[in-house]
Amino acid sequence: MHTNRAVRPREITLDNDHLPQSMHPVVRRILLARNITSEESLDLVLSRLQSPANLSGVKRAATILADAIVNGQKILIVGDFDADGATGTAVAVRALQLMAAKKVDFRVPNRFEFGYGLTTALVETFKDNPPDVLVTVDSGISSNNGVALARKFGCTVIVTDHHLPGEVLPNAHAIVNPNCHGDQFPSKALAGVGVVFYLMGVVRGALRERDWFTLPRSEPNLAQLLDLVALGTVADLVPLDGNNRILVRQGMERIRHGLCSPGLLALLRLGKRDYRHIVASDLAFAVAPRLNAAGRMQDMGIGIRCLLTDDREEAMELAGELDTLNHQRRARQEQMQRDALDQLSSILNKLDKADPPAALCLYDDGWHQGIVGLVASRIKDAIHRPVIAFAPETTGSGVLKGSARSVSGLHIRDVLARVDALHPGLILAFGGHAMAAGLTLPADGLQSFKQALTESVKHFLAGRTLDNVILTDGELQPQDINLDFAEELRDLGPWGQLFPEPVFEGRFHIENRRVVGGAHLKMQLRPVGGQVAIDAIAFGRLPEDLPDPNMTSLVYKLDVNHFRGRKTCQLMIDQILA
Repeated sequence: MHTNRAVRPREITLDNDHLPQSMHPVVRRILLARNITSEESLDLVLSRLQSPANLSGVKRAATILADAIVNGQKILIVGDFDADGATGTAVAVRALQLMAAKKVDFRVPNRFEFGYGLTTALVETFKDNPPDVLVTVDSGISSNNGVALARKFGCTVIVTDHHLPGEVLPNAHAIVNPNCHGDQFPSKALAGVGVVFYLMGVVRGALRERDWFTLPRSEPNLAQLLDLVALGTVADLVPLDGNNRILVRQGMERIRHGLCSPGLLALLRLGKRDYRHIVASDLAFAVAPRLNAAGRMQDMGIGIRCLLTDDREEAMELAGELDTLNHQRRARQEQMQRDALDQLSSILNKLDKADPPAALCLYDDGWHQGIVGLVASRIKDAIHRPVIAFAPETTGSGVLKGSARSVSGLHIRDVLARVDALHPGLILAFGGHAMAAGLTLPADGLQSFKQALTESVKHFLAGRTLDNVILTDGELQPQDINLDFAEELRDLGPWGQLFPEPVFEGRFHIENRRVVGGAHLKMQLRPVGGQVAIDAIAFGRLPEDLPDPNMTSLVYKLDVNHFRGRKTCQLMIDQILA
């Protein structure tokens, strides 16, 4: 389902700036629209990372881990089953081993057996052989019962997380989460992998103070883990504020020089990406889906082992397993999306199409709980409304697992929190962010939840409409549509969530067109007023999607295409306009 959307240029509200006068006017416009007002903000060097000094709980957590390393205690990392959790787990394990921890292991909950986080069912599996120190990664801030049970079994518990906390925090020995109330850390956008990376740096400092790094032990350079930090940060779609942009840029530079885990290189290879020229979107679209497929379809342990191994053959073998799981995920997702679009069409046919529902709940008893988030995301894009897709927890279960995706301007976790407050017991559990959340419902409560969700969404909108608008960076002059300018934009990255890649609008003559890969429209286009044609590709589009076979209006990105050692500029088409 393709929908036409309104197009308008990004607004620039800043009165003054300190950008160089020599800067290209389009680049200046792009940066100002993203609130970049100084050249210093473009200097993404490690020395400009925010200090961990104001990250609450980090010193206490570091002291516990330093004690555990020195005393040879057992440390268990419990991660989440998505790419952020997997990369964070791998960073924790690798960092602790680099700092000469002798007894480090990891567990990741199988989502189909234990559900999300440090559940009591998962902790029960440690009962006979509990670790001395248990560290959660990308989870735990809502695992009050699991933390209490782990403490009962004698574990010292450290929670590292970035999700928004509830009213009552778990009774852990230390909590490291920049989003806890009262935390003074400047970057609230850290992903789970970013939080644990910061913690490991403070652990290293605590060990340094104890003169731990004496021969034969050497102090590790933890920057060697930034490839994994970059991957997890991009994959989790956290805002790329200045701090996250430094983490991602530095990680990508290491990858481009081949200084990264063999598993990440193998996943890039299977995604047909050249590691020497990667950008953030390559991590998002080639690596993250393959890694996430393990947690969605089977067990994220495969993905973590892929990121932990230093053996290239083993890395390629594990990456191959992830690639196979990803193919299975895609096939299942395509069927579920067809089902969801049928449901959507049925709902819209019963309503005034000029007034679509404030929010949408979709459910099918044959759906797969590991994939409902992807379905919710695709349907959200089609209707531009918050969408929650549900699947049975298990076949025939009386419990539903839901995944929510929202649109800009509506904080979905706050919406769920209001439903929970007004209707106690209707939601069994929930958590998440502004744009994405997960929840559990009793199956017989779905209809009541739909009504409560719609009411809560309307409350937060307070009469506002959710406009379906594409924001662009304006039009480019024909002489600016070239390789040099495309590379200049590429070098200003990483681009990503809340620091969007530049998109432009314009009209073009269609010189020729053809279908490639069975489903993608390849064209040569000449900008109106220009003399030089340029390659363009529109994924998932066909010639019949062009309103006029000779002329087209587009929203597009400038891309650098590397093929057989040759670089060219091409247009990546986002939208064909009527």
